[in-house]
Amino acid sequence: MANNYKLIAQNKKARHDYFIEETYEAGIALVGTEVKSLRMGKCSIKESFIKYENGELFIINMHVSPYEKGNIFNKDPLRTRKLLLHRYEINKIHGAVTIKGYTIVPLKVYLKGSRMKMEIGIAKGKKKYDKRQDIAKKDQRREAEKKFKISNL
Repeated sequence: MANNYKLIAQNKKARHDYFIEETYEAGIALVGTEVKSLRMGKCSIKESFIKYENGELFIINMHVSPYEKGNIFNKDPLRTRKLLLHRYEINKIHGAVTIKGYTIVPLKVYLKGSRMKMEIGIAKGKKKYDKRQDIAKKDQRREAEKKFKISNL
């Protein structure tokens, strides 16, 4: 997967705000000019979220910049796009959201071979003290790396 994998957009805030329990790889239903724009890396999933509706998953507020040479074929940059998953995966995600109270979070958009994929996660929200603990751990790790680097000089 390393040689035919190109990261296009990543939601770094998701791992800070949520405990990611499980991840899935979903295809995205796109039109031609959107694919060209995504290949150029013009995408943002920071404010986006995933919604379950009528047995399907949709990503809302994913911003794909219009393709410069696309003229009349360009679509609305913030339009709702369908996520492509197997039925049993959709049912499992829907069950987790309705019964256990999880939320569905977009994690990253990437190119796998010639196809656009999105990694989505079933997540539980973090409390403020959980976030503080994570920040403290990062600081400790950074300090340890700094000391290790100094001792090796």
